[in-house]
Amino acid sequence: MKALRNYLDKIKPNFEEGGKLHAFRSVFDGFETFLFVPNSTSKSGTHIHDAIDSKRIMSIVVIALIPALLFGMYNVGYQHYALAGMEGTFWQLFGYGFLAVLPKIIVSYIVGLGIEFVVAQWKNEEIQEGFLVSGILIPMIVPVECPLWILAIATAFSVIFAKEIFGGTGMNVFNVALITRAFLFFAYPAKMSGDAVWVSHESICGLGGNPDVVTAATPLGIAATSGNVLPDSLSQFNWDAFWGFIPGSIGETSVVAIAIGAVLLLVTGIASWKTMLSVFVGGALTAWLFNVAGPDTAVAHLPWYNHLIMGGFCFGAVFMATDPVTSARTETGKYIYGFLIGAIAIVIRVLNPGYPEGMMLAILLMNVFAPLIDYYVVQSNISKRMKRLNNK
Repeated sequence: MKALRNYLDKIKPNFEEGGKLHAFRSVFDGFETFLFVPNSTSKSGTHIHDAIDSKRIMSIVVIALIPALLFGMYNVGYQHYALAGMEGTFWQLFGYGFLAVLPKIIVSYIVGLGIEFVVAQWKNEEIQEGFLVSGILIPMIVPVECPLWILAIATAFSVIFAKEIFGGTGMNVFNVALITRAFLFFAYPAKMSGDAVWVSHESICGLGGNPDVVTAATPLGIAATSGNVLPDSLSQFNWDAFWGFIPGSIGETSVVAIAIGAVLLLVTGIASWKTMLSVFVGGALTAWLFNVAGPDTAVAHLPWYNHLIMGGFCFGAVFMATDPVTSARTETGKYIYGFLIGAIAIVIRVLNPGYPEGMMLAILLMNVFAPLIDYYVVQSNISKRMKRLNNK
């Protein structure tokens, strides 16, 4: 590492003011600060310094996402081979999924980081690190059959209109990755819903067959279209959904893989356990209420525990609802914010059969109300303290 540090110090003058590569100063600065903690100090004012900066936070979140990403790659191959009526080894299934998912990750980062670089150069600022997480989240929350050109358009839209227009990392109101998914859902609904988008239908490098005529619905899709009779396969605990061997978005299927990432986020203190727990409590309670006194539909009769492990509920609770930029920041507000996300997600699932997921819209809706929740929590605390002061 010392040799790398010395090399960066040697070439750094070329990227500073007056250097021949000054136009790429932001690119060099972003690369340098990603590898090493900056040695610059505050010049004025009072600052509280922590042992971890935003780049390290983003890096830990990316590491926490890796188990779900790797399993998602395997599941892509598993679903493809199963529908093709073929058998394959672990490495064949994983290799197929890896080659199917990798282009989406590359497109996401090239488009998103490309825009970040351009904006940083234009504003003469350092490259912001927020897209480190968004760039890997975006491919994980889309169907495997989402075309690359559509993914590129959606990524560009979300980075520009959901992030840069608000001022960049830390200033965005909405979760950037979820805005990408929302854009895809409303602009290209045929590529985001239905039975044909969850399984890859192409033969990649000779791996797997070509199940063109076979479709596969997600468990939530099956429940939403089952009328008022819940299929027997969904009336008991769905172990396939727990382990992740079901059709769905690339990174959202395995509860086990998501739980591994959740443990890392909680141990490192990156994510709030209050928000995370509240999402599950709100979802479980609302689903139970629909079980007891809901409409006579299959999705309303879906057991509360299956609601929590199906679709993007777990993934949203762990990696989306806990986003420190767009979620509530007061301690009491985190409970309220998380609870309402879980409750609204289930309400959307049950009462809107045309959109059986619900988690995306619930989080985006609560992104809007997070500042309001924090405001009233703070005002409540002020009122309580004023009353205590006046009673003395």
